[in-house]
Amino acid sequence: MSGYNTLWVPGMDHAGIATQVVVEKKLMRERRLTRHDVGREEFVNEVWKWKAKYGGTILRQLRRLGASLDWSRECFTMDEKRSKAVTEAFIRLYKEGLIYRDLRLVHWDCVLRTAISDIEVDYTDIKGRTSLKVPGYEKPVEFGVLTSFAYPLEGDLGEIVVATTRVETMLGDTAVAIHPEDKRYRHLHGKFAIHPFSGRKLPVICDAILVDPSFGTGAVKITPAHDPNDFEVGKCHNLEFINIFTDDGKINSNGGVEFVGMPRFKAREAVIDALQKKKLYRGAQNNEMRLGLCSRTNDVIEPMIKPQWYVSCSSMANLALDAAMDDQNRKLEFIPKQYTAEWKRWLDNIRDWCISRQLWWGHRIPAWYVTLEDDEQKELGAYNDHWIVARDEEQALAEARKKHSGRKFEMSQDPDVLDTWFSAGLFPLSVLGWPDDTADLKAFYPTSVLETGHDIIFFWVAKMVMFGIKLGGDVPFSKVYLHPMIRDAHGRKMSKSLGNVIDPLEVINGISLEDLHKKLEEGNLDPNEVAIAKEGQQKDFPNGTAECGADALRFALVSYTAQSDKINLDIQRVVGYRQWCNKLWNAVRFAISKLPDDYTPPSSINPKAMPIGCRWILSVLNKSISKTVLSLNSYEFSDATTSVYSWWQYQFCDIFIEAIKPYFAGDNTAFSSERKFAQDTLWTCLEIGLRLLHPFMPFVTEELWQRLPGVKSHTKKESIMICEYPSPVEVSSSFLRSWTNERAEYEMDLVESTVRSLRSVRAELLAKQKNERLPAFAFCQNEDAAKVMRSCELEILTLATVSSFKVVLSGVDDAPAGCAVENVNENLKVYLKVQGALNAEAERQKIRTKMDEILNLARTHMTGFNNRQQEKLKKIINASGYREKVPSHIQQENATKLAKLLQEFEFFKRENERLESESQHQPQG
Repeated sequence: MSGYNTLWVPGMDHAGIATQVVVEKKLMRERRLTRHDVGREEFVNEVWKWKAKYGGTILRQLRRLGASLDWSRECFTMDEKRSKAVTEAFIRLYKEGLIYRDLRLVHWDCVLRTAISDIEVDYTDIKGRTSLKVPGYEKPVEFGVLTSFAYPLEGDLGEIVVATTRVETMLGDTAVAIHPEDKRYRHLHGKFAIHPFSGRKLPVICDAILVDPSFGTGAVKITPAHDPNDFEVGKCHNLEFINIFTDDGKINSNGGVEFVGMPRFKAREAVIDALQKKKLYRGAQNNEMRLGLCSRTNDVIEPMIKPQWYVSCSSMANLALDAAMDDQNRKLEFIPKQYTAEWKRWLDNIRDWCISRQLWWGHRIPAWYVTLEDDEQKELGAYNDHWIVARDEEQALAEARKKHSGRKFEMSQDPDVLDTWFSAGLFPLSVLGWPDDTADLKAFYPTSVLETGHDIIFFWVAKMVMFGIKLGGDVPFSKVYLHPMIRDAHGRKMSKSLGNVIDPLEVINGISLEDLHKKLEEGNLDPNEVAIAKEGQQKDFPNGTAECGADALRFALVSYTAQSDKINLDIQRVVGYRQWCNKLWNAVRFAISKLPDDYTPPSSINPKAMPIGCRWILSVLNKSISKTVLSLNSYEFSDATTSVYSWWQYQFCDIFIEAIKPYFAGDNTAFSSERKFAQDTLWTCLEIGLRLLHPFMPFVTEELWQRLPGVKSHTKKESIMICEYPSPVEVSSSFLRSWTNERAEYEMDLVESTVRSLRSVRAELLAKQKNERLPAFAFCQNEDAAKVMRSCELEILTLATVSSFKVVLSGVDDAPAGCAVENVNENLKVYLKVQGALNAEAERQKIRTKMDEILNLARTHMTGFNNRQQEKLKKIINASGYREKVPSHIQQENATKLAKLLQEFEFFKRENERLESESQHQPQG
């Protein structure tokens, strides 16, 4: 609509872990089989079937929400073109030495049997002894316990006591660490402890970084293969790395025959029993700890040492950092700006990225392992220099024959797949055809804006920026808009197990509570989770979700964006915007009804000759356009919705449509000119106002725009979505500039204030008869106010629904008698004639309250106010220290405010005296 050549590509990633988990659960639920039972090929086929059935959900949601994507370019990270890009990127980075294979600690999920990324780990704080349900265990497992036990020392030196929250890992201990300055253990430097189950000798090592001598016993067990800190200590001290777990979390042969085959948390109990039997157990106590859980399976994460493929990130991270931080050549901007600091903090401390996953669903790593006939170790990956990275098996075989010429070998592809974020990180390039030099790539790369959630700024945005600069030669986008995360109305993260997940289609279409429950029953939750989720749905959606439509949901979400980094989505707010859509529909239909079927839109608008209401609505429309466009350009989307909503609701619907009704009452020839002006203004406001609202509410605006008489012939467009978006006032545009009319806005503001005051006093007087029309008066303190009131008499009569409206001028006319009064401002008061006797005492009490309010307001504005209320307000500025302590410009502002307050105070004082006099002269009954 703004005239740009715009491309928005619809695409999805394959969500490796999440999708595999769903299909595995489906397989178990329907066929009682695991993926290992059916084999890799059949399992992957099952995933493709699931993708064909359910994978389009997100795109269907986008379509229903009215997203303007180029659907002809729909892509998927595992389609042929994107897979080609993944392979090419892997090979290029490998050849540059940026992808390598290494043996390191990873987050291991024993249920999925794969390494997982940091983003897939949820941490929970445990204050002390706590039992949690862990997948694969019938009974809850206890955490938050610090277990102490003793290692016997070699040579009759006694024992050394250590403590751990994971006592089962002692089966893989290869050292005990002490602080080099700890006097208690100086005699143990260079000595050994003896493992009680394996007899392995554990060196007592000194480490000033890891060990705090004041914590516990000052001695720390070291398990290099199962703890991040111990891993670093193991490398530093050349310790043995002993992995004691199988991929599914059972004790392997390294753990000892006594425990082999035991699930890790059952082994925990068995190790404690064995330590007690050997009289080495020294007790347990509560211990605060952070426990890592897989967000997909809820399994307790196990640090495991595994050979994996890694991306070296430091050099690419520096380029990504410079793109956002280089003041002289900044290429990347974050909105909101506070995320720039987060970007710097994370990239300054970036670690190499583990990109291999032990899954079956995903891009198979394009690496083949060569096992030579004379290799001593035959297991896959035993020798790091035996890997061949290639585009396909044929190329790999050719390279292997060249590298190992004349030797016999077998070759097999790495069974692992790449982390989903690897292919997702290539998306800005791959959707435009990279690695081929396509026309799209030339036209649209680098792109303009990325919009995403702030929670994946490092897991996705950083990957795209690093890959974009490295492989595409430039940042993939110049701006990153990070939206708040949507939570439920209580601020909780959405979770199927809580029953608080909000599907946009269910908000658009509406859904009953019964159908919400049915969807839970058809999902992958276990029966206990289903029961909890149903309870949550019953509480939050007792009547299901009302049908709100896409427009209301869009508008609500955009208006919510002002909320920090979280949106607590209350469906009732969406319902409120649905009701507003109905009001908008009715208001526009009413306005269209005032236009004849053969109406011809005006070729130009000249507000100068128009009635005040028309001049005013065009002026405030112009300001709303400016504010909306400015807000959109600065990514203040909530402000944009406020601007559009305020114009439509409070100015067009509430005031303008009501104010022009007299022009259309009957066929009064006296209003023929005004009626024509009102019709032209109505059509112009509707057409521009609908275009202004269209990006927020595309469906209702399209429907109403199509119904405007003469709109297609006037705009030469078939749809509102290809019309030009309204432009703000430009100095060069005399047509638009002439619409801005500060005087008209001033006068209508005064009219609005007058109408509000009259409605307020009528509501007080006629609690049960608010619609009764009464005579009204405007008591003006100067000629300017009187002039405005006289010129806007028709608008005030119409909007305030009074029977008559008379303007009286202070100093010329007396204040109307027998009336209730309301203050509009220091220059204007309104009176409403009361039928029957006026309750003078009630009016006087209201006036005294107003006078007290003025006194309080004066105290608020004036420094050094004397608290003795009986003194005149003028003493405020003469209070002690006022002139010396208060800046001169503040004194000037206070003096102006004081003059207005004094003027009002004097008026109410006279009004009070007048009412007192009237009450004294009333005839006695």
